[in-house]
Amino acid sequence: MKHFILLVLAFALASATVHFKETFDKDWESRWVKSKHFEKDGTQGAWGWTAGKNYNDAEEDKGLQTTQDAKFYGISAGFKEFSNKGKDLILQYSVKHEQNIDCGGGYIKILPGGFDQSDFHGDTPYNIMFGPDICGSSTKKTHVIFNYKGKNHLIKKDVKCETDELTHLYTLILHPDNTYEVQIDGKEVQKGSLKEDWDMLAPKEIKDPNAKKPADWVDEKQIPDPTDKKPEGWDDIPKEIADPEAKKPEDWDDELDGEWEAPMIANPEYKGEWKPKMIENPAYKGEWIHPMVPNPDYVDDPNLYLYEHNQFVAFDLWQVKSGTIFDNILVTDDAEEAKKFAEKTTKTQEGEKKMKEKADEEKRKQDEEERKKREEEEKKNENKEGTETKDEL
Repeated sequence: MKHFILLVLAFALASATVHFKETFDKDWESRWVKSKHFEKDGTQGAWGWTAGKNYNDAEEDKGLQTTQDAKFYGISAGFKEFSNKGKDLILQYSVKHEQNIDCGGGYIKILPGGFDQSDFHGDTPYNIMFGPDICGSSTKKTHVIFNYKGKNHLIKKDVKCETDELTHLYTLILHPDNTYEVQIDGKEVQKGSLKEDWDMLAPKEIKDPNAKKPADWVDEKQIPDPTDKKPEGWDDIPKEIADPEAKKPEDWDDELDGEWEAPMIANPEYKGEWKPKMIENPAYKGEWIHPMVPNPDYVDDPNLYLYEHNQFVAFDLWQVKSGTIFDNILVTDDAEEAKKFAEKTTKTQEGEKKMKEKADEEKRKQDEEERKKREEEEKKNENKEGTETKDEL
């Protein structure tokens, strides 16, 4: 039995595969193809290679950066085609919105083959789209979009994203039992079922097309009280009255200005349109519920998770304010490898946080010194003005 367990473990380790790994070293451009799709209209953005303002290691932390505002960005890299049949599909990468992003995407895609990389753009068919999207206060989410039978399906749940200027690690795990998990910085932020959290399949049940609410069905909870009567004189109270405190101006000339009339004001006695009070409806039957029946168009699919052809990773973005840095991309079926590779991002995060805190403290001290100098200068000017005034006197 012991030998059998060891054999199973050995097989599992041997079958675990890293399909793609990218840390953006000095040779990164030999592996990536930049899209030229938007060059003709001048909206194609240029990619940069940098660790940014804050980092742990100036060389090791270099990544792919958007460098021009209000531009489209497209770039892709290929790998040996694989199917995720019967295995986890893990997509992981880091995102740093160093520019304090106001509106723009930070998501990544997995695509099948069969497209021109130099003409890659937003309408190029993909399998999976995953990652943060931010625009103003209304859009702050992590996209999880799956293509199923040629149609892109958005997740129905809200998945948060990070909006600060530091590096964050985004991980999507797609399981062969049609479940998924989204992690940010190694912590679960959402998980569930592909069948429940997306509308890839038709609903199991639909409203019975032959059922109709009975004509005599009473669904009004309350009705006007038939015994309630409008008080006498209710309609005799005017909505407005002449202002009793108004007085004719002294310079008013009746012959020139006409007969003076006091301005009208809201009548405090006016009670509005009379309506009878409402009472419980004795005939109320409750809310009518449309009966459900099995959907004849429903077809289960145990392979919702399955993508037989995976061959590229790519970024397809629009950014109003540029500066986002992408790094440490991993496509694998090995959870342990993903955790191990995540350590690179953790080191980056620790180092850049220290660097940013130091820079923020230096900036605070500089601002404080400048503030003191301004106050001293203002005080000198005040004293100078006071001396000049005394001399004049």
